[in-house]
Amino acid sequence: MSDPKEFVAGIESDQRRSPTRVVFVTRRTSAQVKATYEEQVQTYPEVLFRAVLAIELLAIALVVFSLLFNAPLEGIADPSHTPNPAKAPWYFLGLQELLHYFPPVVAGVLVPTLLIVSLVIIPYFNINIEADGLFLHHRRKRLQTFYLTAVGMLVFLVFFRVYVAVAPTLIVAIAMVIAANSSPDSPVTFRRYLVAKPLAWWVMTWFLFELIVLTAVGTFFRGPGWSWVLPWRS
Repeated sequence: MSDPKEFVAGIESDQRRSPTRVVFVTRRTSAQVKATYEEQVQTYPEVLFRAVLAIELLAIALVVFSLLFNAPLEGIADPSHTPNPAKAPWYFLGLQELLHYFPPVVAGVLVPTLLIVSLVIIPYFNINIEADGLFLHHRRKRLQTFYLTAVGMLVFLVFFRVYVAVAPTLIVAIAMVIAANSSPDSPVTFRRYLVAKPLAWWVMTWFLFELIVLTAVGTFFRGPGWSWVLPWRS
């Protein structure tokens, strides 16, 4: 066994002079850096490279897509003739579909604002600080809270007859039940994948799923007077 005196703990700013050292950082403090000049600046080049690569690939894909397909533009707008139905651009059709069920203040302001605020705040909850699986700790208590929330949301959607939003909510709820009854050591890869997801991931997944379904319904299944139509019928 080595002599304990060989281990020296302290604070040092020159890593070339002291390449190995032990530094103790308390919970309410941060590591101290006393260097005023450094030849190299620590950064994340691999992250920047991935971002630049993603932007370049997206730009190339958009250029190729625009060369192969014409934009689905209609004729010149005529103020004396309003098309029926008057649909918003595709990225607003999800909100327009919500307007069919809720008042404008609820569908256009309250619902999007609450979702965005929740996605910003939830990652800072105590249950999500370590980004662990939602049901890995305090499973019984969190599972009870989840059941109450899921049932309340389904009752709310059925009460207002938002049936198109019931299916995505049920699918996400079933996936969360599977995650709650799975183990990180499960032999099934899909179960291990679900059980490791934190609360923010589940909320974001449900939000994107709902947005895709509402946008698809508003795009393909709404006809004159915003009535329900089948897309393969003229």
